[in-house]
Amino acid sequence: MDGLLIIDKPDGLTSHDVVARVRRILKTKRVGHTGTLDPFATGVMVILVGQATRLAQFLDKDEKEYEALVQFGFETDTGDRTGMRSAECGMRNEEVAELLLKTDWDELLAPFRGKIEQVPPMYSAKKVEGKKLYELARKGVEIERKAIKIVVSELNLQDGGEFRTPHSALRIRVVCSAGTYIRTLAEDIGRAVGMGAHLAELRRTRSGRFNISRAVTLAGLEAMPDPVGALIPMREAVVHLPEVVLNEDRVAKTKNGLSSRFLDAGFADGDTVRMVNTAADLIAIGAYNAEEKTVQPRVVLG
Repeated sequence: MDGLLIIDKPDGLTSHDVVARVRRILKTKRVGHTGTLDPFATGVMVILVGQATRLAQFLDKDEKEYEALVQFGFETDTGDRTGMRSAECGMRNEEVAELLLKTDWDELLAPFRGKIEQVPPMYSAKKVEGKKLYELARKGVEIERKAIKIVVSELNLQDGGEFRTPHSALRIRVVCSAGTYIRTLAEDIGRAVGMGAHLAELRRTRSGRFNISRAVTLAGLEAMPDPVGALIPMREAVVHLPEVVLNEDRVAKTKNGLSSRFLDAGFADGDTVRMVNTAADLIAIGAYNAEEKTVQPRVVLG
């Protein structure tokens, strides 16, 4: 039982909860995922099953796409709706709405696009000196965090820029590099406007090449007569990697860890390469040695 599932994570479950449910439905223990979603967030979770769990390292840096609802007027200690109010703007709802309507959003959002730096929030799973930040935050401890470099390739208003009244919330669409904190983006946008803001809703609509249209709900998976049939072949996880096709006599040798020579491969030294058989089954992930013109298997499957 090897492959991928694209799960539409529901509100209220942790990523660990989703993995546990999939394990129970598929009756297998070897299940993992490629990117955590907060309990209040919904949408795409790429679940790896069986030997596919060994491919996580090739997927965890994939670009992500989100739809988010930013609530203006106050910040919270977690940066999202689950936290306590921590900073009020001191404005009436009517004043908040008026300021938002007067804002030039193209100009305001421009600095948040492209290559930017972002300070990880205290309520995050990022580790500093071996400790997860949220564990410190729950104890009331705040430490200095170094800014990280991220890429926001797209940041646009949704719903035609209409504000939800009387709540003064605005929907945005974000396409960004892995490791981007949307809650921090929401807070920074609020501060740029001149008031507090926090993340009210978050939905991941794409992770790498897997989008929400391919997702199945946990309830839907559980209702399937044969949920194993919903698994996506492992090869789709690494289709973005360059490919070499192994002759039949090299398949067993590759599984035993032996390298194979490809004289006209055209890869750069150290390139990560997927190794498949003539039937396009994924056999291994290898690294190209330009000097020897060989691909050495690093992760062997099957």
